[in-house]
Amino acid sequence: MAGPPFYASCLSSSSNLGTSCLVLKTHNARAVPGKLHWRSSLTIKAEVKFVNAEEAKDLVKVDGYNVLDVRDKSQFERAHIKSCYHVPLFVENQDNDPGTIIKRTLHNNFSGLFFGLPFTKPNPDFVQSVRSQFSPDTKLLLVCQEGLRSAAAANKLEQAGYSNVACITSGLQTVKPGTFDSVGSKELQDAGKAGLVTIQGKISTVLGTVLICAYLFITFFPDQAEKIFQLVPAG
Repeated sequence: MAGPPFYASCLSSSSNLGTSCLVLKTHNARAVPGKLHWRSSLTIKAEVKFVNAEEAKDLVKVDGYNVLDVRDKSQFERAHIKSCYHVPLFVENQDNDPGTIIKRTLHNNFSGLFFGLPFTKPNPDFVQSVRSQFSPDTKLLLVCQEGLRSAAAANKLEQAGYSNVACITSGLQTVKPGTFDSVGSKELQDAGKAGLVTIQGKISTVLGTVLICAYLFITFFPDQAEKIFQLVPAG
């Protein structure tokens, strides 16, 4: 005869920083001649916290979270939070098979040239590298430039058993100067800017200034401007 069903209970708590859930499942006793068996299972599920820059600052200073930077080496060197740890989620792809060479060439002639982005691949040792430095119960604040890599890294660590993980929503690009003590040649929010896009504004400013000066010169000194035009050889 089938026994009664098992009972399950759930205790949950939530806050503006995230949600955690404790699930307890207990099975009824199973009748066996001369013995009584109970089966129970305990499952703890902790969701990743997503916070803004000010909340992240409190997590570090008040709650003792360790900052783990998961950006690539180039962005990390431009600017990073002082005393943080660095384990990149992606590493530079230096493979030399024909397919990778073609992709790297295309990348370097577009994204690399205009945005200064390195050609990368997933870091196969990411989780293992984190494990070598932090136990699963360590409080970790994961940071990247836009918030995407830190969210992906948090998912990997959550699957690996880490239960106290937080991320900055939209990444370091939202961090105002002075929020964290930083190291590097740029502000944290500008560490993702590189390549030709960084000088585009300067080029536009110079060209605009030249055009304005030329217009004013022609307007106020038309005779001199006409003489200059006459010196230009005809096409």
